[in-house]
Amino acid sequence: MSTTIQVPTRTTPSAPTPTVQRQPVWKYGVTAAVVASVTTTVLAAVASAAGVSFADSTGASIPLAAFAQLTLVFSLVGVGIAAVMARKVRRPRTTFVRTAVALTALSFVPDLTFGFDAGSAATLITLHTVAAAIVVPALAGRLARTR
Repeated sequence: MSTTIQVPTRTTPSAPTPTVQRQPVWKYGVTAAVVASVTTTVLAAVASAAGVSFADSTGASIPLAAFAQLTLVFSLVGVGIAAVMARKVRRPRTTFVRTAVALTALSFVPDLTFGFDAGSAATLITLHTVAAAIVVPALAGRLARTR
């Protein structure tokens, strides 16, 4: 004769899944803009100490504070673009990344046409790329693939 033993099982109500409150695109963007601004300013100071002049053909040089200011301003423009795209376009992430890449490429034009020497132009282009490498992924990661 076989005996079946039933082991009591304890059922626990499933714990509520914590909902992750997503922060708005602009909050991440502002943080990324500040990080990019500090990073480009530090790199510009290092480049300047290494002998990069940042002077154009007229001899006017870009002041160190301008790196911080311009990076912050144009990064915040990018944040605004991302925020609008998050609400208005069908594929916010893809559209934003394509737009940001195009605008970053356009930002190289003054570096190549304002009479900077090759070292200064290359450094400025690198700084634009560094700022974009910080801000664009931070914003793109917060944007939905589709709406």
